[in-house]
Amino acid sequence: MSTPESLDTLRHSAAHLMARAVMRLYPNVQLAFGPNVENGFYYDFLMEDRLTEEDFPKIEAEIAKLIKLNEEFERIELPIHDAVELLQGIGQTLKVEHVKELADANTISFYRQGEFVDLCRGPHIDKPKAIGAFKLMSLAGAYWKGDAANPQLQRLYGTAFASKKELEEHLLQIEEAKKRDHRTLGKHHELFALDAKVGQGLILWLPKGAIVRRQLENFISEELVKRGYQQIYTPVIGNIDLFKTSGHYPYYAESQFPPIGMQDGDEFLLRPMNCPHHIMVYQQKPRSYRDLPFRIAEFGCVHRFEQSGELSGMTRVRGFTQDDAHIFCMPEQVEAEFRACIEMTLHVLQTMGFGDFSVRLSFRDWTSDKYVGSAENWKRAQASLEKVCQTMFSEGELPNLEIVEGEAAFYGPKADFVVKDCLGRRWQLGTVQLDYSLPSPERFDLEYTGADNKPHMPVLIHRAPLGSFERFFGILIEHFAAAFPLWLAPEQIRILTVSEKFGEYGSAVLSKMQSAGLRVSLDNRSEKIGAKIREGRLDLVPYLAVVGAKEAENGSVALRSRKEGELGEVGVDAVVEKLSEEVRMRVL
Repeated sequence: MSTPESLDTLRHSAAHLMARAVMRLYPNVQLAFGPNVENGFYYDFLMEDRLTEEDFPKIEAEIAKLIKLNEEFERIELPIHDAVELLQGIGQTLKVEHVKELADANTISFYRQGEFVDLCRGPHIDKPKAIGAFKLMSLAGAYWKGDAANPQLQRLYGTAFASKKELEEHLLQIEEAKKRDHRTLGKHHELFALDAKVGQGLILWLPKGAIVRRQLENFISEELVKRGYQQIYTPVIGNIDLFKTSGHYPYYAESQFPPIGMQDGDEFLLRPMNCPHHIMVYQQKPRSYRDLPFRIAEFGCVHRFEQSGELSGMTRVRGFTQDDAHIFCMPEQVEAEFRACIEMTLHVLQTMGFGDFSVRLSFRDWTSDKYVGSAENWKRAQASLEKVCQTMFSEGELPNLEIVEGEAAFYGPKADFVVKDCLGRRWQLGTVQLDYSLPSPERFDLEYTGADNKPHMPVLIHRAPLGSFERFFGILIEHFAAAFPLWLAPEQIRILTVSEKFGEYGSAVLSKMQSAGLRVSLDNRSEKIGAKIREGRLDLVPYLAVVGAKEAENGSVALRSRKEGELGEVGVDAVVEKLSEEVRMRVL
């Protein structure tokens, strides 16, 4: 299977085989849904027996038998009434309930393989022998249609490939990912913490992690100054009417914390987005075309009430800080400003070591009613975004470009940056969004006075190169396996004394390096130097500087690099210059 599409088809077929195997082995199994997910598939079952991982070999053996039978997948299409009768006849009540909700459907498609019949739109592979390797991966709980009021289901995850070699490579990648798990490394290296007493999904940035975050903030702030932004601060809470005007409430009601009622009757909301506050900054005085583009930025904290089962370390949280910015500009400035936002995002990601990425243009689904704003403005916004990105793609600035319908924000189309980490995993990080809706008379009714002395509506661009500091940091930990490059490292160099009698010289070196702005520590314990070096390596300190009699006499250190090994005796001034230049250049 050489393409993602063909691999998806293979895995969807494997999901059917898995469901068929479970039904053969256990009585009274009700089928729910069995879609593909990243790197595999799952199927949800309502059944009396409780599955455990000890059942996996038995189920896998049954799947192997079904593959050996090599029976074809046969497509069947039935009128909706006949589809209901078929499902009732085979006792699949969950599927009956689902079909009855498909009021607009004239016909329903099924796939049959032997005695197994399942509601499915397809497609499938011709015969199961195309599945070269498969494996059951894990179990989880779920609710029918995601509603806690509905029956609880058992979710069985699996994966499949065209060859055993591909499966083996995938399993090796999973093992490496476990070693790099940011939750494990974050705890071991004291970068961040999660504490139930604080609350699920709320991050405690520990001192070492806070250093890394501060370097990221400093880097972004430098770029903001270079690119003409003004930084602001706004509250993490706002009157609910502000979010009703923006449309975030009730559009995102399920993912927002409940409103906070006040004694005077007002209601407030922990903000799920920064943009309404930034819009109010724009509205603090009349604006002229001479003021535009007006670029404002904030490291703004927002809150989303994610379900507890969806929380995951730093990558899925309830409180997070975005490197957010909003640009208010004239229509004729849109393309230049949008391009500048993309260029900044490219620079940020490449500086962090994410050179392998693609850009996904997320457009409107014209059959959906979830979007706000006129069709004319949507078409104008999408045309501008596509023109900029296609131009940059043709010029070689964007390596990959795809258009996906139905993934736009409710107020406008966007360009999302999907990066590949060192393990080949893909993450959606930075985003740039074009918005004709929030500035409109139906929303915030934003204006500026044009050169013709008449009022005009500005266009709004939303932009966040990292996305959120929490999620980005979690991904960064795994990408570097917590071995951060020098400019980000919580501790950049550690001075190790051969014995305590060289503590005075070690302190002098420490002072000199601290004065140069390096993050440095001194280990003057009575431990053997070999033990100190091993500890420094385990702590992933980029540089170790050993000092003894010769170094004290020569004003030098014996320098060791985490990447390059022993560098020999180097003068203290030369070490300071070397490390300072590496930090300045943000060497990876």
